[in-house]
Amino acid sequence: MSTAPAESKRRNRAFVVARGIAGAVCALAAGYAVAFWAIALIQGNASAAAPAFWHGLLVFALAIIIFGCVMYLVGRIFVTEQRQNIFQVIRDAMRRIAQGDFDVAVPFDAHDRNNLMGEVVSSLNEMAEALKKLDAMRQEFVSDVSHEIQSPLTSIAGFALALHDDGLSVDQRSHYLDIIEAESKRLSGLSDNLLKLSALDSKALPVTRAPYRLDAQLRSVILSCEPQWQEKRISLDVELDALTIDADEALLRQVWGNLLHNAIKFTPSEGRIAISCHRGSDDAVVRVADSGIGIDANDLAQVFDRFFKADKSRTAEKGAGGSGLGLSIVSKIVSLHEGTVRASSDGIGHGATLEVRLPITPRAH
Repeated sequence: MSTAPAESKRRNRAFVVARGIAGAVCALAAGYAVAFWAIALIQGNASAAAPAFWHGLLVFALAIIIFGCVMYLVGRIFVTEQRQNIFQVIRDAMRRIAQGDFDVAVPFDAHDRNNLMGEVVSSLNEMAEALKKLDAMRQEFVSDVSHEIQSPLTSIAGFALALHDDGLSVDQRSHYLDIIEAESKRLSGLSDNLLKLSALDSKALPVTRAPYRLDAQLRSVILSCEPQWQEKRISLDVELDALTIDADEALLRQVWGNLLHNAIKFTPSEGRIAISCHRGSDDAVVRVADSGIGIDANDLAQVFDRFFKADKSRTAEKGAGGSGLGLSIVSKIVSLHEGTVRASSDGIGHGATLEVRLPITPRAH
């Protein structure tokens, strides 16, 4: 925040005060002169009163100067003490923040917002509030990760214990082993996604741009998912315009794979999925629309949050559960490409559409 407007206001206020004081001193001096000469005329000794007038005026001026100096020193002492107090409060607040206590709010008067000290206090309060929200998100993230890890571990431990039963049939034993394998893959996938998100957040995975055919990549992703959509007898409507973009091919493949897997997961058997790619005014537009279970209007703003699962609106079919990180990864990768991703749905039972917009060439900064 710039301090120029606040400094200008401070100078204007000082000028107004100085002008007022100067006016008052002049008025007092004029009043003194008028009163002195009026009394001298009344007493009839105006001709001999000049030395006394100048002596009195000099005394008056010295009195004003001494009074001003005293008031200035008193004001400086008061301001210094006031500043020491506010600095102590700020120092205590910063010490609490450093110790992890973000529930800090340094009080200050509303009229102080326009000076430098007010800006410092306001910035400190804003920082404390931001850190408080960040800490709450961190705690929620740790809780979500713990829950997601505990669920497959509980299943693995339970079925591994059940395998010790010598009375199990071959089919039962094979079924338990399949569950353990599936839960292990789920745990591995969760770990991989967490590592990927961490790398994206820290920019440890740099965006390596190069020109490539986006339509060819989408066609390749669709073919790689053929076993999944064929198993559910899902019809695909594919409309891909020839389009070359300058982007990170490996990262964007993750985006299209996540979107298509989500669409297959939440679309019932014999449903439909439409995938399109075309050129916008200055960007590439990719849409993945399904005829699945849809998204509740209240959940649309949260679908890209980490670990978000709208149980009522996006509960997957049995065995198709995920970690709730796929769309978070999509959002992060698209953001790194300076693009946007948006989810839309007409409600429960009416399918959902995910739209990604990416600049065809990197935007100039």
